[in-house]
Amino acid sequence: MHTSNRVGRISLCGDIMMRTLLYEAAQVMLTVVRKWSWLKAWAMNIAKRRGHQKAIVALARRLAVIMHRMWSDGTDFQWSKDSGPAKA
Repeated sequence: MHTSNRVGRISLCGDIMMRTLLYEAAQVMLTVVRKWSWLKAWAMNIAKRRGHQKAIVALARRLAVIMHRMWSDGTDFQWSKDSGPAKA
């Protein structure tokens, strides 16, 4: 039988320190960082519709996905959606 620690829809799988750091990074990005990015705008839109706590968790997950993508294919984070790689 498979058991897991669940709180609502959060599975609590994975390293607790990594989850904590992602949550703190998302919280700081929404509350402290003044520079706007498409990512912060996306999370603020969620906060407006669903609440601040859900927006933090959603942003933490999005940060994890972005960092995994950056790690796996070597891309850099882009602050704005329209700033792609330089065209020759």
